[in-house]
Amino acid sequence: MAQASKIMVIRHGEKPEGDLPPYGVTAAGEQDANSLLVTGWTRAGALAVLFAPSRGPLQSPELATPHAVFAASDDAGAASKRPFETVSVVAQKLQINVDQTYDVGQETQLAQAAMACEGVVLIGWEHKHIPLIANAILGNTSAPQKWPGNRFDMVWVFDLSADGNAYALSQIPELLLPGDSPDPF
Repeated sequence: MAQASKIMVIRHGEKPEGDLPPYGVTAAGEQDANSLLVTGWTRAGALAVLFAPSRGPLQSPELATPHAVFAASDDAGAASKRPFETVSVVAQKLQINVDQTYDVGQETQLAQAAMACEGVVLIGWEHKHIPLIANAILGNTSAPQKWPGNRFDMVWVFDLSADGNAYALSQIPELLLPGDSPDPF
C-alpha cells in the first residue's frame, strides 16, 4: 500500500558536454567531469528555494517540501555525482540525509522505496531512466517514455489519489533559470 502522498522527480542539473569547457566542478570547486556545471549548481541552489522557501509559500501549489530525498548512488563505480549534487542543497537546507541506496538500473526498487515513505518524497535521477521510475510508480507506461536530453527544468509530480490506490502524473516547469521552458514534454 502506497503511503507517500506526493513523489517529485527531477533530473540532475546541467552537466559538461565532453572534454571541452565549461567543465563540471565539485562542491569544493575542483574540476570534475562527473559533477555539475556551475549552472547546474546554480539550479541546485534555486531548487532549495523552490522546494523549501525561506519566506512565503511555495512557488507552485502542485509542489511540496520533501520529507525524504533520494538520489542515484554515486559509489566508486558510478560515473555521475550529479543527481546527488543536485538534491544535496535541498536536503542540506531541510537537514535531512539523501538516501543513495539505489543505483541507476534499480528504478523499480527505488520507486517502491519512495512509495513506502510517509509524506512527500523528492528524487534526483539520470534523465534516461526517469521514465522507468514513472512506469513503476504509475504501474503503466502512460508517462512520456523519453526525457529530452536538453531539459533540466521540469518536475514530474506523482500525487496519490484520495483512495490511496493510484498515482497521477503532472509536469510542473521549474522556471528557475534563464532559458527554462514553461512547456511540458
